[in-house]
Amino acid sequence: MNFIKETFQNIPYSIRVVILIVILGFVLYVFFQYFVKRLISKIKFLIKETVVPLEMIYKPIRFLLPSLILLIIIPFITIPTKIRLFINHILVIWLIIGVAWLVISIIAILKAVILGRYNIKTKDNLKVRQITTQLNIIQRILIVLIVILTISAILMTFDKVRQIGVSILASAGVAGIVVGFAAQRSLANLIAGIQIAITQPIRIGDVVIVENEWGTIEEITLTYVVVQIWDQRRLVVPINYFLEHSFQNWTKSSAELIGAIFIYVDYGIPVDELRRELEKIVDASPLWDKRVAKIQVTNATEKTMEIRALVSAENSSKTWELRCLVREKLIDFIQQNYPDKLPRLRLETDKNTDVKN
Repeated sequence: MNFIKETFQNIPYSIRVVILIVILGFVLYVFFQYFVKRLISKIKFLIKETVVPLEMIYKPIRFLLPSLILLIIIPFITIPTKIRLFINHILVIWLIIGVAWLVISIIAILKAVILGRYNIKTKDNLKVRQITTQLNIIQRILIVLIVILTISAILMTFDKVRQIGVSILASAGVAGIVVGFAAQRSLANLIAGIQIAITQPIRIGDVVIVENEWGTIEEITLTYVVVQIWDQRRLVVPINYFLEHSFQNWTKSSAELIGAIFIYVDYGIPVDELRRELEKIVDASPLWDKRVAKIQVTNATEKTMEIRALVSAENSSKTWELRCLVREKLIDFIQQNYPDKLPRLRLETDKNTDVKN
């Protein structure tokens, strides 16, 4: 022990301070990496039964710790001034990037916490889709702003950039006009994305018809929207399309829908029998939400009657399936019970008319 103590005392003071700081930093890092991480993993951070994913900040903190420790150590190390300034400059840039990464991770954690309080698989998930859409767009906007601020902060650490700042500001008017013309469409899309986040004509999970295609809103970015078509294709649409063109949103205010089935039959079919059969069909189907089930004669031509059956379901997918089921069952009912009342072409002749050769 005396040998170690004497050896340590013979080391210059600055080196001793550096060694102690390095050891302290290493201990802190090990403590965070092993003990704190395991402790956090065992404790369930709950906010109204919502798990807080704190593991998302592990990597940015690991990235920040070395730069903080080195910034503390550098003043105690005897090195040439130019090298010291260069190292300090690198560490400051390192620190700026680490802080930006940490802030972005915190934003992601807050988003996960908010979304964790809602279940998107619920029957009526309108509010969930509204919040998800808003949070996704707000998160992207904040990330863009953080990246811009980070790049600006890094550039401002260079003296030459600061010295030409006045020239950049003087030419900002001309540069702004040029950039404005060059990025006119991109800026329009960006503004459209912010407007959609506020007004919400579409939300993630909405069922829409765009360009005569039926699909679901899968992703909303600041510049485009991805629509998942029913056959698993993806339709990528510029985001300002939804502000400049008309489209159908089947889940704007509610997911519930009413579906129509049209059947053409002969005038002699008893409509009341069809009404009773429709009631039997929907009562036996779990797809029906028990709101609407009725039959009406909506048109009559010289050949057939147009029968319209209306049925309701809790969402567009179930409405489609219920329509197909009702159509199939009604046709089968007519075929089995009233085969002579299917559409037919009549031709009548006068038997008393003499046929002359």
